[in-house]
Amino acid sequence: MLSRKDNDMLTQVGPGTPMGELFRRFWLPALLEEELPEPDGAPVRLRLLGEDLVAFRDTSGRVGLVDAYCAHRRAGLYYGRNEENGLRCVYHGWKFDVEGRCVDMPSEPHETNYKDRVRITSYPTAIRGGVVWAYMGPEGTQGPLPEFEWSELPVAQRTATKRLQRCNWAQAVEGGIDSSHISFLHSRKEGTDSGPRNPYHQSDRHPVFEVSESEAGLVIAARRNAEPGHYYWRVTQFLLPFYTMIPPVGAFKESSREPYDGHAWVPIDDHTTWTWSFSASPARPYSDEERETRGGRKGFWGPVDEAYLPLLSADNDYGIDREKQRNDNFTGITGIPNQDAAVQESMGAVVDRSKENLGHSDRGIVNFRRLMLRLAKALAAGEVPEAARRGDLYRVRSASVVLPADVPVETGAAGLLKAAPAPADR
Repeated sequence: MLSRKDNDMLTQVGPGTPMGELFRRFWLPALLEEELPEPDGAPVRLRLLGEDLVAFRDTSGRVGLVDAYCAHRRAGLYYGRNEENGLRCVYHGWKFDVEGRCVDMPSEPHETNYKDRVRITSYPTAIRGGVVWAYMGPEGTQGPLPEFEWSELPVAQRTATKRLQRCNWAQAVEGGIDSSHISFLHSRKEGTDSGPRNPYHQSDRHPVFEVSESEAGLVIAARRNAEPGHYYWRVTQFLLPFYTMIPPVGAFKESSREPYDGHAWVPIDDHTTWTWSFSASPARPYSDEERETRGGRKGFWGPVDEAYLPLLSADNDYGIDREKQRNDNFTGITGIPNQDAAVQESMGAVVDRSKENLGHSDRGIVNFRRLMLRLAKALAAGEVPEAARRGDLYRVRSASVVLPADVPVETGAAGLLKAAPAPADR
């Protein structure tokens, strides 16, 4: 459990909050590149860390991320004209470039230099891996982009998508690092056509956890009994400030060659989150079917509509089917993301952690909370996390592997947890 004071610190992400300031020291996934497909196209509304923003791609192809409101009388720039390397407010014609500078003020006398003294908030952006990244920290403090393996693979070997989640970022992350719930929430009745692909999750439902801190976050290893004299290890990476990496499901002894997935839980505000899903296939291109399954709007991480809003939500009880719950899967809800969202959103937008009763299986969650609170307090005292300054710390993978019982996971899985070296031409 957490005190209500610590729970507030963990969950509040707006400007000036300790956790919000910590997030602002990292590059954040802001948009899919497909949302800004062409120069001078329509602007896109977005909200990140409690701030209302507008993104646009200017005539030169640069992406601007600026305050959602004009500096004149706060009219919405979403309705603006994206033209000639700037976004022009339709109220009085004031125009702003991607750096937030007012470059035209046609409603004011031509001889005045007033426009040179007016600007709106803008944030640096970068594009990598089909994602528009944003840095919302103090000017001049940004480090390099995180060097996720998926973001540097060819297009044919990676996917990225997102969906809205109606709860705070922290309870979504805590679902991502909780390996024990897999044996229940995502389980299926034995003998069904779509039964569990991983037998160890069902044969041993009370995993033993080993949690260690890394320079980029946490390594959370869940140990289950396997064949005699062996353990099955499911090793999840939590990477600052809100990423998780999901171990491959099959080929337990060769999981470094299997496609793997990951998530980012990017706070929109204290009550809503963008759940990003990434996938990487380091050894081979995805088939068209795999690409649609992992990255399409109707695929595994969907279904979502054109605005990336889930079609299954609390409004329709996530499509729960009680007959299916009796005869097929544990929840009666179709799809792992929908099962996760159902339980995480059912806690309320911000769960009251002072009322919890945690057990051994929650070791990863306890360590996550302690780490985030410690780093937020350290930043308030002037200490910037090392991971915010070093993109290379993100060159890691998750792993699932069967090891002899006398082989420590940190030894037996070490090679599987390393991503390929950075491309020479990056």
